[in-house]
Amino acid sequence: MQHKISDWLPTTAKEVKERGWDELDVILFSGDAYIDHPSFGAAVIGRIIEAEGLKVAIVPQPNWRDDLRDFKKLGIPRLFFGVTAGSMDSMVNHYTANKRLRSDDAYTPGGKAGFRPDYASYEYTRILKKLYPDVPVLIGGIEASLRRVTHYDYWNDQLMPGILESTKADLLVYGMGEKPLKQIIHLMDKGVPFKSLTTIPQTAFLHEGEELPKNKNWKDLELASHEECLKDKVKYARNFRHVEEESNRWQAARLIQPVGKHKIVINPPFPPMSSKELDASFDLPYTRLPHPKYNKKGIIPAFEMIKFSVNMHRGCFGGCSFCTISAHQGKFIASRSEKSILKEVRAITQMPDFKGYISDLGAPAPTCIRWRVKT
Repeated sequence: MQHKISDWLPTTAKEVKERGWDELDVILFSGDAYIDHPSFGAAVIGRIIEAEGLKVAIVPQPNWRDDLRDFKKLGIPRLFFGVTAGSMDSMVNHYTANKRLRSDDAYTPGGKAGFRPDYASYEYTRILKKLYPDVPVLIGGIEASLRRVTHYDYWNDQLMPGILESTKADLLVYGMGEKPLKQIIHLMDKGVPFKSLTTIPQTAFLHEGEELPKNKNWKDLELASHEECLKDKVKYARNFRHVEEESNRWQAARLIQPVGKHKIVINPPFPPMSSKELDASFDLPYTRLPHPKYNKKGIIPAFEMIKFSVNMHRGCFGGCSFCTISAHQGKFIASRSEKSILKEVRAITQMPDFKGYISDLGAPAPTCIRWRVKT
């Protein structure tokens, strides 16, 4: 199947103009190259926003070391900027466990390193807040989700405050973001100001003052403050336990952590997606290919690994200490329907370099089990 450039979400001002758009509703910044495939978060979020009828563009791997033209080239969005470090925490992406700099990056054309900054979520948000202080910034993805409260940063060997306090981002979506994102968009389209989006499940925000936004269905659980965590390792460990437990309750508490003059407020998560909701996410019109801008820049290793594979569910009950899947996707299993899976298999068989077999029919599972099947 031959694709037109407009089959991908736009990444440049020229591509935006070719669609006849004068203004964008949302602009996404990602630390990964843009691969229009349901295995890559920025593509999923972009397609979700598009499916809601909004005009969205992606700026993949913006240059943060020059005059910041990549952060300016698409102008100011009508609703908000979205920021993700990519499919991995940027520090894990950059460094080995021995803190040695890696020589490659699986999410970059040619596997080249150096196309995203350390602490990419912090850096991108800092730049956007400096350039456009009045435009809301929403952060999400692995790096933001797992740093939402006081956390141990291995590379600095110290406890760091929640990422909202460090970046002053306006809102954080944690975990898999389809459901909170849809609610954010619906409310903003009704005219609700961004700063009033304080009772959306699976989001977190910085609050100043004593009285918290009210929701009669939520119980509150106050965590030890960041300052207490710095003084007492037991309180820090207890915080971690509360976050882990509440992230995996069917009816979770709202978490509040004082830090400096603010409070980080973490609303309870949404229930797991139904099969119908999960199917809708996977059935969006992905090209399943990297953006054509990378055609002469070498293969993208992460794409080569998954391009003939199919993800059948989300969530993992395992909770392995070396893995972030259950921390990010949760421990409840959400499965796709057989119809949706077969639809994706048929789409794979139509890819021009398909070799005749599906490399992987799998999903998160303890010890990362994968079933390999011949078609």
